[in-house]
Amino acid sequence: MQKTRGWMVRTAPWLALVGVCGAVQPALASDYQQSPQVAEFIGEMTRDYGFAGEQLVGMFAEVERKQAILDAISRPAEKVKQWKDYRPIFITDARINNGVAFWKLHEETLARAEAEYGVPAQVIVAIIGVETSYGGNTGSWRVMDALSTLAFDYPPRSPFFRKELREFLLLTREEQVEPLSLKGSYAGAMGLPQFMPSSFRAYAVDFDGDGHINIWTNPVDAIGSVASYFKRHAWQPGQPVVSAATVKGAQVDQGLTVGLDPVKTAAELRALGWTSADPLADDLPVTAFRLEGAEGPEHWLGLPNFFVITRYNRSVMYAMAVNQLAELLVDARGKN
Repeated sequence: MQKTRGWMVRTAPWLALVGVCGAVQPALASDYQQSPQVAEFIGEMTRDYGFAGEQLVGMFAEVERKQAILDAISRPAEKVKQWKDYRPIFITDARINNGVAFWKLHEETLARAEAEYGVPAQVIVAIIGVETSYGGNTGSWRVMDALSTLAFDYPPRSPFFRKELREFLLLTREEQVEPLSLKGSYAGAMGLPQFMPSSFRAYAVDFDGDGHINIWTNPVDAIGSVASYFKRHAWQPGQPVVSAATVKGAQVDQGLTVGLDPVKTAAELRALGWTSADPLADDLPVTAFRLEGAEGPEHWLGLPNFFVITRYNRSVMYAMAVNQLAELLVDARGKN
C-alpha cells in the first residue's frame, strides 16, 4: 500500500474554501466537480471529522464516476442459482489444492489465529478462498471511485455507501494510506477477505504487529482480521456448523426458516417432522433450510456457527460453500 504522512489533517477552516465548488472550482476537472452532494459531504468530513477541505477537494477532482459500476449494481438479478449449480463454482479441485497450499504457507499464522480467536484454520482459509481465491482476485476498481459512484449516483443505497465512503476516508487517515491507491470490488469490498470499510474499522487487526493493518497484500493481517470478525460475531469454538436432517410428514415446510435468523428451536422442528443426524439440545435455535442438490433435495439445520458465517455474507448457499470447502480442505490436507 502506498503510505502518506499527515494525510487529510485539517490545515484551514472549512469556510475558507469559499464553498468548495466556488473559488477553487476553475482549477478542477472532475466528474464530481459541481456536485452539491459532494460539496455537502466534504463539508461534513471537514466539520465533523477534522479533514482538510482543500485536500478533499483536490482528491475528488481525480475521482471518476463509473457507469459500469452502476450498470452492475442496477442490473436485474439473474435467476437465483440452485445449490447444485452454485456449489461447483466454489468447490473445485483447484480451490481445494490452492487452499491446502495457502494453509501450509501460512500454517503458523493460522494456528496462532485459531489459538487466539477460537476460529478453526480451515474456516479462515475457506473464507479467503471463497472471497478472493486466496488473494488471486481482490478487485480492480479504485475504492474511491466505487464508493463515490454508489454514494452519489445510486439513490437506492446512497445512505449506505455514503457511510462506507466516510468510513473509508477515516481508515485511510488512520492507516496513513493514499485513498486513490487502494483497489477493491465494484461495491468497495477490500483485500483478501473483502471487508467493507466499516468492517475494516470495526474488526480488522494488525496481526503481524507492524503498526498498520494491511488486508490487501499482507496475508497475516487478513488471516487475523477474518478470525477477529468471527469471534466478534460470537463464533463458538469446537462446535459444528450444520447438521444434516431427514424430514417426514405434512408439516415439514412449516419448519423452513424465512430469512436467515433462527426463529425455531430444535425441539420445535422435531415436532414439525425434522430429524437431525446429530443430537441437538431442545432449546437450541436453528435455521432450517432445503437446497436443491445434484442428487435431489437436501435438508439442513444451520447451527449457531452457521448463523455467524451468514453475518459475513447473508446467504445460506454462501455459508454452505464455506463450510463444505473448509471440510474438504481438512480432508485434502490430511492426505498431503
